[in-house]
Formats: sequence, C-alpha cells, structure tokens
Amino acid sequence: MVRIYDMKQKEVINSNDGIRLGFISDIEVDLQEGKLIKLIVPGPAKIFGMFGRGKEYQIPWDSIKKIGEDIILVDINVDKSLVESEY
Repeated sequence: MVRIYDMKQKEVINSNDGIRLGFISDIEVDLQEGKLIKLIVPGPAKIFGMFGRGKEYQIPWDSIKKIGEDIILVDINVDKSLVESEY
C-alpha cells in the first residue's frame, strides 16, 4: 500500500529516455469510479524559474510502469505529455 504523501516524495523518471521529470505536485482522481486517473508533475521552469511554470506533465495511470522505494518509472512521450497547466 502506498499513500499519496509517500508518492510525492518519489522522483518521476521516464524509462524511454531516462529524463528526470521531477516530483508529483498533484493527482487527478475520478470520484465516481474511485480511480486515480493521472499524476501531475510540474514542467520545466521558465527563464531561470523566475516566472513560474506554464506547463506540466500529465501522466496517465496506465503509463506508470513501476513504483519503487525512491522513484516512479513511467513510459511516456514527453512532448505529448507536457501540456499547458490548467490552474
């Protein structure tokens, strides 16, 4: 069993290319079905991180390949998963 707090402490790494995406900032849950839909990881910082982040990685639950002690391995197309933040 894994708690959301524990998952937020694990670094998310894309197994396709070894890119370190960062740490989970949020999750999306379907309350009707009681299922976790996707993980949200902040995208790369803009200009030295001074102007916030406009994009985020949205990682569908079925793209998670392994949850280890320290990392979460995902299998995504980075370009397609990096989208404008909804918030």
